[in-house]
Amino acid sequence: MKKPEVLIVDDDKSFQSYVAQFLTQRGYSVQTLESPEHLLPKLNGGDSPSVILLDILFPGTNGLEVLAQLRKAYPSIPVIMLSGVGQTKSVVEAIRMGAFDYLTKPFEEQELELAIEDVLQKKSLQDEVKSLRRQLERYGESDDFVSTSPKVSQIKEIARQVAATDVPVLILGESGVGKEVLARFIHTHAGRAGKPFIKVNCAALPNDLLESELFGYERGAFTGAMGDKPGKFELADNGTILLDEIGEMSPHLQAKLLHVLQDGEYTRLGGRRAARVDARVLASTNRKLNEAVAKGQFREDLYYRLNVVTIEIPPLRERPRDIPMLCSYFVHKYAERYKSSVKELPAELMDAFIRYAWPGNVRELENVVRRFLILPDLAATLNVLRPARVDDSVISHEKAPLKKISNEAAEQVERELILRTLSQTNWNRKRAAQELGICYKALLNKLKKWNIQERVMTVSSTAGSS
Repeated sequence: MKKPEVLIVDDDKSFQSYVAQFLTQRGYSVQTLESPEHLLPKLNGGDSPSVILLDILFPGTNGLEVLAQLRKAYPSIPVIMLSGVGQTKSVVEAIRMGAFDYLTKPFEEQELELAIEDVLQKKSLQDEVKSLRRQLERYGESDDFVSTSPKVSQIKEIARQVAATDVPVLILGESGVGKEVLARFIHTHAGRAGKPFIKVNCAALPNDLLESELFGYERGAFTGAMGDKPGKFELADNGTILLDEIGEMSPHLQAKLLHVLQDGEYTRLGGRRAARVDARVLASTNRKLNEAVAKGQFREDLYYRLNVVTIEIPPLRERPRDIPMLCSYFVHKYAERYKSSVKELPAELMDAFIRYAWPGNVRELENVVRRFLILPDLAATLNVLRPARVDDSVISHEKAPLKKISNEAAEQVERELILRTLSQTNWNRKRAAQELGICYKALLNKLKKWNIQERVMTVSSTAGSS
């Protein structure tokens, strides 16, 4: 597998040399340029780096101007901007112009490596989306919301109409029905389609961290705040921000969010001046927010502010005619990646899919198809489905165990795929992470969770002592 190539464009020779040496040791192919004047000629000559590290400041040249030229001539090459302390405005502008990420000097080695891995993963996902859209042309679709259901068709038509406006949209539905997919559909069909789409999972972070993530902070705002950091709202300016799991947001943050929606203003942590933002706000949740309002768990005024337009996505069990198309979509999506010999699902399995209740909705269907592509065992797959067929009477009181079964099945598929990839790469974890399309840190966390790394170390030490 070809090593990713990193091109460093920075006039600081010592910094350039240090970063190049570090990345080379990590297995990257590295090239350097001291002047941005030679960047476009180099690319015009046929060089195509995997990612470019571009400084913001050069003598007599603005890095943002260079970024603008890059985005125009080579929009598919991801760029990470390198900034110094006090260059927050330039960083925000760079993100708006299409930079994938930024790093503030000085930064830790791990920050650099994770930033590059995340950018390469995002680029890989973008390329995959383009490929999938081409595949979807055979279904007469021009987006990722695969469906033939009249209900979903109506939802898509409403989404198209709403997309042209700037009103907030509240997207409801069970976990796994495709709320984020619909949010991206709205963003794509809006006038902001070429602008940033920023997603924030409100349930994934503690409230104090979520506040700084949303609104950013200024130097000295708290212990460890060594410099200014823009928040997600700032990065989403002129674009779209999706507040996923909005029902989990604390009352304090609900009040700050209401202020942003009413006045278009927010204040960074530790900041004294209000900043204006023009970001389209979409929110999604699997909770019944009207019930949360009645119980005093969610602000009524914020609920009505978000509830200008509400779209509820029906669960998969209510649109079984979508299942064959979704299955074909996922087979095309994953078969090549997993080197699977499966070209289409057996009729018996498809029949079981149509009769199954799908408590995990489209996400669960995707995981089961992935499992079958990796381990094409018909009997084993049918056994996963049998506890909750649509025509069984046990569905209503076995939702929790079924959800657990679904999660366990998905995790088993993921574990088997990771082990297979590690074996194929001779346990080169960095290379395995790249082939799996996840960042290196995420792979290490999964191995630690499953205690796999310790087993491998034990085996290696035992072999060495014999």
